[in-house]
Amino acid sequence: MRKTDPNAVATPTIQVIERMFALIDVLASREEAVTLKEISERTGLHPSTTHRILNDLATGRFVDRPEAGNYRLGMRLLELGNLVKARLNVRDAALTPMRELHKQIQQPVNLSVRQGDEIVYVERAYSERSGMQVVRAIGGRAPLHLTSTGKLFLAVDDAQRIRAYATRTGLAGHTKNSITQLPILERELAKARQYGIARDNEELELGVRCMAAGIHDDQGKLVAGLSISAPADRLDEAWLAKLQATANEISAALGHKSSGQRLAA
Repeated sequence: MRKTDPNAVATPTIQVIERMFALIDVLASREEAVTLKEISERTGLHPSTTHRILNDLATGRFVDRPEAGNYRLGMRLLELGNLVKARLNVRDAALTPMRELHKQIQQPVNLSVRQGDEIVYVERAYSERSGMQVVRAIGGRAPLHLTSTGKLFLAVDDAQRIRAYATRTGLAGHTKNSITQLPILERELAKARQYGIARDNEELELGVRCMAAGIHDDQGKLVAGLSISAPADRLDEAWLAKLQATANEISAALGHKSSGQRLAA
């Protein structure tokens, strides 16, 4: 294959992405580390171009350098692969129980996972009869500290990580009810740890309240949150037991053995 001229004009973004995928494909084809020379030859890229892109990938942990001049796939790809696998498994396990819960309460039921400093909505069960003006779209995002599910994820972090989150985000608020002070958030998280339940009291949107229970995998890791959203004046505390039972059912389908957490009064 013809090698790329290292003095050529800057490559368009799409071409850089194509080259990156080509390099990853070469590394994926071998179990052992691959030399820069072989990667360059197999992709047809100039060694300097190959070296530059591999270094960028290594910075993001997509590629490892076990020794100078040798490369292999990095742990970041494994982490992302496991994240995708977990989401797919959780969604598959959750869909039927979510729909059954929605039938019982006639309010939106949401499945969310954590991604960085936000939660991402990956599934929902709802109907127009719920009376909700806003239903979170699949793929929608929201800050951890403003959501019931997000608080569950923050609650499993240690104090240092929670403080770091507060520093990064500034605990920005969306409504007059938003928690924007760390001591108040820490008290909320302590309750979430104790009961395994977290709440959003019109903190993300005025007029909407939520309650969430955690979903755990076979290792006991919190992998998702199941939440009920309802108009603020309609949220029924009697739903709490149904919510927890549904979250436990989904967790059991993932291989989790429940510890029998106590519901909040």
